[in-house]
Amino acid sequence: MNRLARRALLALSMLAAGPAVAQQFPSRTLTIIVPFAAGGPTDTVSRLVAETMGRELGQTVVVENAGGAGGTIGSQRVAQARPDGYTLLLHHIGMATTPSLYRRLGYDPVGAFEPVGLVTEVPMTLVAKKDFPATTLQEAITVIRRDRENLNYANAGIGAASHLCGLLLMKAVDAPMTTVPFRGTGPAMQEILAGRIDLMCDQTTNTTEQINAGALRVFSVTTESRIPALPNVPTSAEAGLPAFQVSVWHGLYAPKGTPAPVVQRLSQALQVALRDEKLVARFAELGTTPVAQERATPEAHRAFWQADIAKWRPIIQAAGQYAD
Repeated sequence: MNRLARRALLALSMLAAGPAVAQQFPSRTLTIIVPFAAGGPTDTVSRLVAETMGRELGQTVVVENAGGAGGTIGSQRVAQARPDGYTLLLHHIGMATTPSLYRRLGYDPVGAFEPVGLVTEVPMTLVAKKDFPATTLQEAITVIRRDRENLNYANAGIGAASHLCGLLLMKAVDAPMTTVPFRGTGPAMQEILAGRIDLMCDQTTNTTEQINAGALRVFSVTTESRIPALPNVPTSAEAGLPAFQVSVWHGLYAPKGTPAPVVQRLSQALQVALRDEKLVARFAELGTTPVAQERATPEAHRAFWQADIAKWRPIIQAAGQYAD
């Protein structure tokens, strides 16, 4: 019996158990796979969610990093995991771009997962090493256009949020730069802090504390409005680059075939976690907020996910950059 047949039989047997499965779940430790390196923004969000969900579920929820290949290595692990709700994936906007960026994968980037719920939408910031020779976005654009052959831009690999943000930036200023991919924005952040990388576009969950500490130079936030955590940082539109806008959402997923009662139990725990006062306060410090409760459901997240796949497909096809 092949793997798909075994998974189908397992899913059917668990589904037949119905409410009994949900009542018994969970009875042991759960694992959230983060498909990026430790220290990055998705890792930060995941650890906060894991802690609060664990309290609601009455079990430990551990976070395991499985970075590489633009998030597809960790995603494939979850896609092939036992569909019992104990192995989950917390991924970002890459879940909407992978179907267009990859033409050959060892798993179905859409059909292999059951959405549990949306977690948060995170603004991004355009940052540079602290001695970068510009203090405003317009000055930075001048430097990028003038010195683009000598500048390097860090990202977490093709398909990562930092890569997508970089595509938009280079298109908006009409100046390609040398891109340096890392296994995650955590390692990339260490390089820009050390002054070996010039520029990076990263989520506020990973840059706010460094910006406020003066360790990075920041030029704009890529949202329509300024954010409370960085009140003095202008939006890209305010700074004269309205075409440079993007936010990064994060969602929670279970393997396809996970019984509906288990998915619903996980979604309920996620919704409770996102109302936790400590989590809300910590998210605020990092420049983001949890989504509204009605968006942290399997149904709402599936609709949002499908709409974002349709949004990014023509952008990626126009860029002509594929990850395989």
